[in-house]
Amino acid sequence: MSVGSVSAIGRKLRLGVIGGGIGSFIGPIHRGAATLYEQYEVVASVLSSDAERSKSMGKSLGIPRAYANSDELFKAEHDHPEKIDVLAIMTPNNSHYELSCKALECGFDVLCEKPLTNTLSEAEDLVKRVSESNNEYCVAYSYTGYPMVRQARAMMESGVLGELRMVQSEYVQGHLAQLTESEQNGTNWHMNPEIAGPSLIMGDIATHSYHLASYITGQEPTSLSADITAIVPGREADDYCGILTRYGNKARGSFFVTQAAAGAVHGLRIRVFGSKGSIEWFQEKPDELWHRSIEQAVQCLIRGGAGLSEAANRATHVAMGHPEGYIEAFANLYQDLADVIIARKTGIEVDPLARWFPTVNDGLRGVNFVEASIKSSLDDSSWQAL
Repeated sequence: MSVGSVSAIGRKLRLGVIGGGIGSFIGPIHRGAATLYEQYEVVASVLSSDAERSKSMGKSLGIPRAYANSDELFKAEHDHPEKIDVLAIMTPNNSHYELSCKALECGFDVLCEKPLTNTLSEAEDLVKRVSESNNEYCVAYSYTGYPMVRQARAMMESGVLGELRMVQSEYVQGHLAQLTESEQNGTNWHMNPEIAGPSLIMGDIATHSYHLASYITGQEPTSLSADITAIVPGREADDYCGILTRYGNKARGSFFVTQAAAGAVHGLRIRVFGSKGSIEWFQEKPDELWHRSIEQAVQCLIRGGAGLSEAANRATHVAMGHPEGYIEAFANLYQDLADVIIARKTGIEVDPLARWFPTVNDGLRGVNFVEASIKSSLDDSSWQAL
């Protein structure tokens, strides 16, 4: 763990946040994760689309510079003597692109919620803008911050599992098994395609499932066939997808993702099968990674235990037996980003493992995955190139 890296610049990184006001789910997650390992301080905020509420929320949280709106933040922070270093964006999906562009124009590094954008053209343009800047851009695919996910990736990279043969990823939630009051009265922006994007299930959680598979295996599919629909009667937004994928080495993949499975909790699970063995990880039991080898006994690897990779150990912060969860995983993304930013500011060499955070290019691949899947589903699940 690299808490001491802030000593290299003599201060904590200054973080600005847009979105995630009081009462939101994601706001406290981001602010708590960013400050957990003491590399950031939240100094600027826009916490509501209502100007007065935005300022009052910021003040109530003790944020020094609470702005009325994003335009005010960008104008003031651009020339501020202690301007923010990093901007965290956790607003509705249709605003990610514009806010990201403005942040890059101001010279800020960015951590943005997924999906990167709602359209492929915006995602491609954002990749171009980041590549032409001197800034870092992290996409909040938060599950990649779990130590045992990083252990799985390290095992795949080391060749322990052999050549990729099959990957199966599922994300099975149940909180939308019935029509909700907020979607019926129109107050849930996630149900509005003009805000959330063309498909609720794809942009909200299928991109997580897809990125997790790519992150661990190190491979992207070459084509896919998708079936996307709304399962719950009366619902207009998609709440289910089933997707098959093909890889360049003839490996195959499948994705089962829904928010409408009655009785399900969170249900993010992945299994990767190679030519020598397999791994399995279940996010509701995040400290465990099952390894099944053709030639050896089954192993349950435990976070913080013996025999783990440097990548897993770097992402571990408390001793085994003391569970680390969602906020700690999120905090690892913030830590990675901080280490890379501080290395750039000081000219020191960065730990290559700090580069394991999801980038703007991962975000682009996620948007491409969404677009190809929708195109396939609308064409009777025809195979589409990626």
